[in-house]
Amino acid sequence: MTKSEPPPKPLRLDCRRCQHYFITWEARTPHGCRAMGFKSQFSPYLQVFRISGRNCQYFTPRAPS
Repeated sequence: MTKSEPPPKPLRLDCRRCQHYFITWEARTPHGCRAMGFKSQFSPYLQVFRISGRNCQYFTPRAPS
């Protein structure tokens, strides 16, 4: 009998601090990710985790203003 590992938890990334994040200004899909090429109703990192089961591999912090 093998122990089953608990499912991974998503990292709590703040997409607004990523250089690939953008606001679409569309009511149904207000969040976007340029690196992955999609728009979403939810924060992009959550969509990536829901679909792939892995944390976002493209997160790149924005340069300080």
